[in-house]
Amino acid sequence: MMTEKDKKLAFKIYFYLGALFITSLVVSNLIFQKFFFWKPFGDITVFGAPLFELSVGILPYPITFLITDLISEIYGKKKANQVVTAGIFASFFSMGIVLLADYVPAIKASPINNEVFSSVFALSPIAVLASMIAYLFAQYIDIALYHFWKKITNGKHLWLRNNFSTFASQFVDTFTVVLLLCMFKVLPWEMFYGLLISGFLFKILIAFLDTPLLYFFVYILRKRFNLNITQEIELGV
Repeated sequence: MMTEKDKKLAFKIYFYLGALFITSLVVSNLIFQKFFFWKPFGDITVFGAPLFELSVGILPYPITFLITDLISEIYGKKKANQVVTAGIFASFFSMGIVLLADYVPAIKASPINNEVFSSVFALSPIAVLASMIAYLFAQYIDIALYHFWKKITNGKHLWLRNNFSTFASQFVDTFTVVLLLCMFKVLPWEMFYGLLISGFLFKILIAFLDTPLLYFFVYILRKRFNLNITQEIELGV
């Protein structure tokens, strides 16, 4: 039985995890238009496109899957889905603010004029729509698959549900967002296969790398709240 002090601490941790999740999601949607080339394996091309030619928006995005897996493990499916829903709301709300800021004309003394501001943020609504559709599918699939594997394994083999749920959901996410961005003509079709493969492989690599982090945080929280491998914290809200 958790004490009132433990319940308050558990809620505070959940609150900050949710804040990190939402921040990572919103930021990824705001910075996506800058691309970079990461070449840890040298100059490799896939379908004529450089491998790991990626949007910087992909950098904070894997954090969201790590956090939802951690929340799923410690707080359960309902709490993970609540954070995902909050993330959707926050993303659309932030885009509303960006659109309003783009609509308001800049004064002559403004360090950033209308053209510069619009060139950075003008495509954001289309990209966010594509990203949110992909995100909606991917995150709910990730959470559902995570709990499917957790049930099948009776709470054992954390690495399995972490990676298997992420692999499937990240492919759905990458495929959907690149497809929609090409359909909306935000990106040229010749970049489709290169970005799809590069994005998916990058996310898979990050999923492998974040597995030790998930083990570490799950261990810390289970020890602190005296949870067994099948227990989840009931926040009651």
